[in-house]
Amino acid sequence: MGRMRVDIWSDIGCPWCYVGKRRFENALADFEHRDDVEVVYHSFELDPTHPTDKTVPVTEMLIGKFGMPRAQVEAAEARLATTAADEGLKYDHNRHAGNTFDFHRLAHWATEQGKQQQLLDHAYAVHFGEAKSVHSTDALVELAADAGLDPDEARAVLTEDRYADDVRADEKQARELGITGVPFYVLDGRYGVSGAQPTEVFAQALAQAYDKA
Repeated sequence: MGRMRVDIWSDIGCPWCYVGKRRFENALADFEHRDDVEVVYHSFELDPTHPTDKTVPVTEMLIGKFGMPRAQVEAAEARLATTAADEGLKYDHNRHAGNTFDFHRLAHWATEQGKQQQLLDHAYAVHFGEAKSVHSTDALVELAADAGLDPDEARAVLTEDRYADDVRADEKQARELGITGVPFYVLDGRYGVSGAQPTEVFAQALAQAYDKA
């Protein structure tokens, strides 16, 4: 049996992508053929229309977007914090929502540098765990540096609008596959798993896809 590829569409602003990443990785860690599995993350913007020059508190964004009462939004966030804690993850609901296109461009560059996982892990940890920004150029350059990437090169990537076509290509592929929400996992190019499923569901999906591959 050769290698099996898992393609994952996600957005840095998506809490279920944060939780799903940990659950999927727990399943992969216990998978007997894990060394044969290649994992590739792809860009997906939950809100591509969000202005690039401003962020809003997540609570306000959810109230405005879904018309939910504040108490309902805060209760949902509290449940998410509990879910994250169950996976050993920190969760701070005081974070801000913003445009994530630049983060996705940076992630494509990080992938070329062999540091995709490091950047994603660090970005999720500081955005959800510490409510730090993943939106401004300065914040992204600092993220890159902390993930072991060259900060000057990161700034050049961001200011020169590099990798924009790569982000759009990922998003076009998502549309072609009918992906409307994230996280979304495609195993062996054939099996789709939607959402931050429990670890055992991911484990089952990995075994099934590997056996059929």
